[in-house]
Amino acid sequence: MKNQIRESQVISTYGPGSMVDFPDGSVIIAGLDQWEYQPDRIPVVNEPRLTEKLRRILQVSALTLRKPPPASDQPHGLHPKITGFRFPEWFIVQFSGTSPQGFRRRKLVNQNALNNNRYRDDDGENKNVVPIRFVRACEHGHIGDIDWKSFIHGAHSDCPRQLWMEERGTSGDLSEIWLTCDCGAQRAMSQAARRELKALGQCNGSRPWLGAGTRERCGKDNRLLIRSASNAYFPEIMSVISIPDPRGAVDGVVTALWDDFFSQVNTMEDLQREKNRRSVAERLQGLNDDAVLAAIQRRRNGLDEVDRPVKEAEFEALSTAAEEIGVDEYEGDFYARSLPRQQWESPWLTGIERIVLIHRLREVAALVGFTRFESRGTDIQGELSLDVQRAPIAIHQNWLPAVENRGEGIFIQFNNDTIRTWLNKPEVRSRGTQLQDGFTRWAQEHQIQSPVFPGLPYYFLHSISHLLMMSISLECGYPASSLKERIYVGSNQNGILLFTGSSDAEGTLGGLIMAGKDIRRHFWTALEMGTLCSNDPVCALHIPGIHDHQQLIGSACHGCLLVSETSCEQRNELLDRALVVPTIDNIGANFFKLT
Repeated sequence: MKNQIRESQVISTYGPGSMVDFPDGSVIIAGLDQWEYQPDRIPVVNEPRLTEKLRRILQVSALTLRKPPPASDQPHGLHPKITGFRFPEWFIVQFSGTSPQGFRRRKLVNQNALNNNRYRDDDGENKNVVPIRFVRACEHGHIGDIDWKSFIHGAHSDCPRQLWMEERGTSGDLSEIWLTCDCGAQRAMSQAARRELKALGQCNGSRPWLGAGTRERCGKDNRLLIRSASNAYFPEIMSVISIPDPRGAVDGVVTALWDDFFSQVNTMEDLQREKNRRSVAERLQGLNDDAVLAAIQRRRNGLDEVDRPVKEAEFEALSTAAEEIGVDEYEGDFYARSLPRQQWESPWLTGIERIVLIHRLREVAALVGFTRFESRGTDIQGELSLDVQRAPIAIHQNWLPAVENRGEGIFIQFNNDTIRTWLNKPEVRSRGTQLQDGFTRWAQEHQIQSPVFPGLPYYFLHSISHLLMMSISLECGYPASSLKERIYVGSNQNGILLFTGSSDAEGTLGGLIMAGKDIRRHFWTALEMGTLCSNDPVCALHIPGIHDHQQLIGSACHGCLLVSETSCEQRNELLDRALVVPTIDNIGANFFKLT
């Protein structure tokens, strides 16, 4: 079958609103309302924690997560499919001529001039056409064809003459691509890219992926967009790791005892007083006092599991995993066991609290919307920002496409006291000032209101995560691009999760578990890799926001820390290896010591 895309691409590269080039044409993927399927034939993805969070974000009464409709090779029966609308509507004829000035040029024609996707030229021959690669879009996600006549002649032109695209050079630069008319009017494409000229006019709010009649009021200035450019489509994806409810037991006990015993408990002393009662002590047997007091506070504040940040619940489950004693029978979607300390303890891992091997892991990711020009992903707590104006993927959003990936992983928990001691070093505070200055400059350039600096612990954990991914990928059996990370940062939580997950067989090969059992060696290799970069001294001496436009990274580049963007949760930003190991400038801000 032709014109196929993978299931996972539906919620990433080729979701609703994205532009796709197929062998027989270019389309924009239609919204969910236009997909052809039978709802009862598409499997539902069950993940209550994610579903409830997304329902609140979208402000709908009910929401379902479903897998994208599968393709069918059967000649009869149901043929579900994802609809695509032809876009753009302007084409370039694949037959070049020469302008009076001697430049190579080709005709620019509208789809109304085509017959069976071919253009009948003046000589009577049918010639092939290709979609033009230039369109207009705005920051709200609206998109449409450029009004070429107005661009070339000026506003409200009705010139009926033939339009041409000329190449006045060999580099392909926009300054060498000119749009001309037989009447003599002409204009360079480079002018369309200059936002101050406002050459493409104002946006009319067109949303072709949602179908006819879905235009909304906008008025923003149009910007030039190249269909195949990386900034043409940024999916907003929210994902969670499926875990057993770590608070189910304690919350249930607190609720049962609330009216009679816990409604007036506010402090640990109050709790201990109530525990002197035999009936209360029996119900609380085996439960941690801190966990019980926290459950009491949640009950009093009316908070439930969905109010917690995504990563907080995951960290709690990972950091409380039981110790691995022997080979157990793996059951369910989540199975994690702590590696005994004697198997990984070493002098260069003094800041590590716990190593956990996740034998079974399930990640559920759902597409919520998309943006253009600027990416707006989740924050460092895994939550979607509520003040982002994302483009919708359906008119009636009562379901969202989601995929579930199964795999394995390694969780590394850091000691909170060690982190706090390290943060108090003068050299670390000085480096933090430089990183925060770069972050502030970045926020000002992008006009972000009330930016929140992620903090040095995030930079540190994110950087060591990248070093470990590169070290482990060399021999774990997985391609480097299939590894992923989740960084856990908070007042009492500091850790990283390296995992792999796939909807097919890849992701359950056992390679990460074996790497976790040899984590001492992999950690040492990662630290050695971070001390020297092939781009040193330029990389090591980099100060964000001063030496170049890389305001969100310190000592980091493609020679040391940057990995595949499918692996990184922050698009290869918020990195600095100077916080991890000593570099050649030896500023003294490193967490680990190699001597």
